[in-house]
Amino acid sequence: MKALPLPRIAAALAWALLALTWAPPAQALRIKEIAAVQGVRSNQLSGYGLVVGLDGTGDQSTQMPFTAQAMSNYLQQMGISLPPGTSVPQLKNVATVVVTAELPAFAQPGQHIDVAVSSIGNAKSLRGGTLITTPLRGADGEIYALAQGNLVVGGAGASAGGSKVQVNHLSAGRIPEGAQVERSVPTPLHGGDTITLGLKASDFQAARKVALAINARSGPDTATALDGRTVQVRAPLDPGARVNFIAELEELPLPDSTPAAKVVINARTGSIVLNQAVTLGPCAIAHGNLSIVISSTPVISQPNPLSRGQTVVAQRSDIAIQADAGKVMQVPASPQLADVVRALNTLGATPQDLLAILQAIKAAGALNAELEVI
Repeated sequence: MKALPLPRIAAALAWALLALTWAPPAQALRIKEIAAVQGVRSNQLSGYGLVVGLDGTGDQSTQMPFTAQAMSNYLQQMGISLPPGTSVPQLKNVATVVVTAELPAFAQPGQHIDVAVSSIGNAKSLRGGTLITTPLRGADGEIYALAQGNLVVGGAGASAGGSKVQVNHLSAGRIPEGAQVERSVPTPLHGGDTITLGLKASDFQAARKVALAINARSGPDTATALDGRTVQVRAPLDPGARVNFIAELEELPLPDSTPAAKVVINARTGSIVLNQAVTLGPCAIAHGNLSIVISSTPVISQPNPLSRGQTVVAQRSDIAIQADAGKVMQVPASPQLADVVRALNTLGATPQDLLAILQAIKAAGALNAELEVI
């Protein structure tokens, strides 16, 4: 075998070293991904308004009297008054809606936020409509933003001759940057000499790691874990220095940790989600399906000739019960998530059956995880 020249070996080693240098680093979990500064939050806004310009798909004002009343109030605000004793005529191009928005933290007057518009009447579609100026109020009743603009509706539909075709939802839409902030909400960020970090999930180990990471960066006794969800941090008093301090804290990496084993089951859809810490102990499972079929057949009973009886239609019900044979299957211990998935797949059960199976395994003590049904 012919040996490679020394320059070619050196070049190969150089390329290998360069490839290792270019390899993407492992992404460590940062504090900002599991915790947030308490008090820095958004606020919900809502309002009642009118959408106009619909192509005959608005509310039927005879069935929705509040639509006519809202339109009458709007006309009065514009200086238009109806003659006494008259009411707003049938309106097909107007719909009453509820407008909702989320006011972010630190939002200042003049900035714009997105709004969602939802019909509350019997409008068939909001497509092509325009929301007229609608005040958005907070929980305290004060106006924090004004919404107005053309709706963006993701659905489409058509009907003719009693037939109807509809794609997605037509009675709700959005207005990107459709509301202008009129008032800001005070955020308690610069009060006191400490800030509080709130973890998004209660975990004593995670709270301890957050406090250790902050103390390693800023010195001992800077951060203290008060409980499994709260970490108190001493922060600078100067507003600019405090913002820089929080920005640096949010980027601090945290060592990897295994989350608590958990299985989440959605009983409505049959969805099952397991995290990587879920394990199974050895157990034996037998599961059989039971199906009941009830069929009704109409039976006509004719009266005897010359009798004054009447023909009677009765229903005859046939009930059939079918039980599938269930066999006992041994499930080995599964220390990893892939083994758990493989063991559950060998059962050949449907997601709805797995709901009952997992609950039974948990009751038997073989499922090493918390079981949550939503």
